[in-house]
Amino acid sequence: MKDIEWTFSLQRKLLESGFLPSMIFWGPPGCGKTTLAEILATLTNSFFESHSAVTSTLADVRHVIKEAGERKSRTILFLDEIHRFNKAQQDALLPAVEHGTIIFIGATTENPSFEVISPLLSRCRVLVLSALSEDELKEILTRGLHYVKKTVTKEAEVALLLFSNGDARQLLTILEIASSVTKKKELDKKDIEEAAQKKTLQYDTKGDEHYNTISAFIKSMRRSDVDAALYYLARMVASGEDPIFIARRMVVFASEDVGMAQPTALVVANSVFQACQQIGLPECQENLAHGVVYLSLAKKDRHAYDAYIKALSDVETYGNLPIPMSIRNAPTQLMKDLGYGKGYQRYSQESFLPDALKNKKYY
Repeated sequence: MKDIEWTFSLQRKLLESGFLPSMIFWGPPGCGKTTLAEILATLTNSFFESHSAVTSTLADVRHVIKEAGERKSRTILFLDEIHRFNKAQQDALLPAVEHGTIIFIGATTENPSFEVISPLLSRCRVLVLSALSEDELKEILTRGLHYVKKTVTKEAEVALLLFSNGDARQLLTILEIASSVTKKKELDKKDIEEAAQKKTLQYDTKGDEHYNTISAFIKSMRRSDVDAALYYLARMVASGEDPIFIARRMVVFASEDVGMAQPTALVVANSVFQACQQIGLPECQENLAHGVVYLSLAKKDRHAYDAYIKALSDVETYGNLPIPMSIRNAPTQLMKDLGYGKGYQRYSQESFLPDALKNKKYY
């Protein structure tokens, strides 16, 4: 996707020139997407319409566009969770964005190259926002503490920063809950842990983080990095990933990456898969860990998989090449008379590939 990182410095220059393009803000929860859109509206003296794709309908969006067309001042339509709109709903935005009736700003936690239709994406600049750093979270915490008129111990601050997971909204929510349930002026680690209950990992079983994590998991096993593979396994399980999905990828890995170097890897991986089916969580975590260590430490050999890919490429290139007559099935006398199966020798060294591929080596 072109211009996937539209820098803040360029944005500042465009604002100074009075130009504001339509944009897509892509970043994790609580990184300031909505706040940034509100700031842009203020800096450009624009009328700001904020909606969520979770609750808004196409009729709501069309109403905003209609009013924007009648309004003399510039209108920014901010649509949170843009990935929740289907193709038809996103299509409806195109004429207004194209003609400049509105300045569209969409916000999403998902990769826009997959979740936003190409025509809309091509009319927007994509700005990638990151999870907030520890220093940024500390600054927000300082302001939050001033608001609730509380202080925190050092241990409580560390716990709060950990639980917030780079999410300012999460940090402030935990702080607010902790402050509301105690009359103490200083919050300790226990207060924060009770308010947080349990750290929520950023993970969507159909989203970008899902694919990033499984990719890291596979590549760690491929490099025989046992510790990294176990970490990504634990991260997926703790985030609610289906153990069957993980085990299925391990079965694929056993043939694709371990292959003939250690053929028993497929037996082990398949056993892990069956254990996950029969036992389920939480016990099957042990089976997954067992399999991950085995696959990570196993020798690797991709020759079988690579050979198949080469053969598949020739199938796609040449199509259905005639099968040599000597190895064709001959169940009837007519087929035998036509030469089907003629000259077949069980232990012959002659290649059985079609004539166009004679002596081709894949493996």
